[in-house]
Amino acid sequence: MRVRSVLVANRGEIAIRVMRAAADLGLRSVAVHAEDDSRSLHVRVADRAVALRGRGSAAYLDVEQLVAAARDHGCEAVHPGYGFLSESAAFAQRCSESGLTFVGPTPATLALLGDKTAARQLAERLGVPVMAGSGGPVSLEEARAFLGRLGPGAAMVIKAVAGGGGRGMRVVRAAAELDSAYERCRSEARASFGVDTVYVERLMERARHVEVQVAGDGTGRVVHLWERECSLQRRHQKLIEVAPSPGLPAAVRESLLTAALRMAAELRYQSLGTFEFLVEGGAQGDAGFVFIEANPRLQVEHTVTEAVTGVDLVQVQLQLASGRTLEQLGLSSPPPVRGFALQARINMESMQPDGSAKPEGGVISAF
Repeated sequence: MRVRSVLVANRGEIAIRVMRAAADLGLRSVAVHAEDDSRSLHVRVADRAVALRGRGSAAYLDVEQLVAAARDHGCEAVHPGYGFLSESAAFAQRCSESGLTFVGPTPATLALLGDKTAARQLAERLGVPVMAGSGGPVSLEEARAFLGRLGPGAAMVIKAVAGGGGRGMRVVRAAAELDSAYERCRSEARASFGVDTVYVERLMERARHVEVQVAGDGTGRVVHLWERECSLQRRHQKLIEVAPSPGLPAAVRESLLTAALRMAAELRYQSLGTFEFLVEGGAQGDAGFVFIEANPRLQVEHTVTEAVTGVDLVQVQLQLASGRTLEQLGLSSPPPVRGFALQARINMESMQPDGSAKPEGGVISAF
């Protein structure tokens, strides 16, 4: 379907980013806003703005309102930005049923990658290394047994099956910590994602966190746009993103890129996505790596990849949604990398009654 007008189902910085990319392509943008966001900047940047019933984030999570707004105002496509409904298979499916193009992966891909244990199983089937862990959700007793099998001095991570953004994730180093960590993970996962199931993996100490940016046109053709590193984190939330990963051995880089492309090709990946890995080991090419998860959407940190490749990733998303192929976009092969780019985040936190800090959101500064 040719896209001439796109509804941006988001607010703030990412909504503006999508609208500017759309304008550069000659596309019309339609903004939506909650009742308490009527004076927000993204409302003024769009060609047209539509008021939603409700206040706060709930308005941006109302699938039926968003679909109706897109159809009523002549949009062919819906761009979810990041956060909110960007990884919702149900939203993507509802768009498809309504004759709208969802600017992102297919509902089937969103559903599979939205389940981290299913993504692990895909990696294993394709011969991509994964961390020792459970094959699916675990009970408290199953988590206790897994920790016991790891042996003295080892630790594990409890993760929400549908998690992301550092929520629903706890490191456990001793059996005495397990009960509390397990319940906290389930509680956070339930509050953030509506699903409280968790799984476990062995903790890789002193790991580097490297992610590969990919794009696909839905035909089975995929391309990487190199990698980013986000090893510097606080409470499992990224603070610094660097592209490309500094000092990454060439053999390790090639292995990560190949693994990401293998998984993306198997899925006949459509749109943008990021495949994330942990890297452990020496600096002479003998490092090992494991796949940890895939994010089937535009990432906050996409800007550092744009800076070193010269490729506007949001424009790529919109053009792929319009039916263009990677070859037509000049992306039959990876673009050359020039220099380094760094993004720094200031993460917002709220103090809890017990004195702990809970991650909330973020303000991003790019340098």
